[in-house]
Amino acid sequence: MKKIPLNNPFSAPVFYLETTLSTMLDARTLASRGEPHGSVVAAGVQDAGRGRTANRVWKAGKGQSLLFTILLRYPGGASFPPGITLRTGLALSLAIEDFAPPLKGLVQVKWPNDVMIPLPGSGSNAFGKAAGILTEGDGENVYIGIGVNVSQTEFPADIRNKAASIAPALGAPVSAARFRLLEAFLNRLHAELTSRQNGNWRERLEERLYMKGRRIRFIPGAAGSGKAVEGILRGIGPGGELLIQSRPGTESEAFVTGELEVY
Repeated sequence: MKKIPLNNPFSAPVFYLETTLSTMLDARTLASRGEPHGSVVAAGVQDAGRGRTANRVWKAGKGQSLLFTILLRYPGGASFPPGITLRTGLALSLAIEDFAPPLKGLVQVKWPNDVMIPLPGSGSNAFGKAAGILTEGDGENVYIGIGVNVSQTEFPADIRNKAASIAPALGAPVSAARFRLLEAFLNRLHAELTSRQNGNWRERLEERLYMKGRRIRFIPGAAGSGKAVEGILRGIGPGGELLIQSRPGTESEAFVTGELEVY
């Protein structure tokens, strides 16, 4: 694990590994050895990257994705920010627009932990997943693992219509520049967690909330629960809950876990 000279507004080091099992595991090592709030570990490729559920993995060729985890320290959890995963998604969506100006105003956040961009040739009519966020905590620390598709131009057949990458939007290779995206993200996340504007994060997030105001199908609870709720996605609650109105004239119901589907 070596330090790399990236600008980090958290005043903490950024480490890099060519290959690792998981940057989430590496970040726990950083925590155990006393690295400060805002420390980052990135990797060229990871062999055991995973998503929100155990059966989901993040697959990418070496250098094709920006893969990293940031360590945030909140001793005792007293100052733990509400909606941290969604606020991270907001910061990441803004950073992608900073990094790839052709995507300005087109990057959306899908509840609870994905960032979406338009699929090539679709205008803004069809979106694919460009980034995923995994948040874990241990009572004292928060580990936020992120994978962003940066330079991919092709995907396996099973996700070809679901995944998206930044490179096609720019029309040029961007693999060597992916750490500029990391710097942009760190600047945006630091601002989201420390600036005075962070009090209106829900309003700013809802401006780019994927499927807001449209009819959705939602699977509450654990994946594969068999239950389903259908209705209009109305917005985000104070703690990051998803608000769904199942029938006209009724109050929206709040959900804290589950899977968002679309028609």
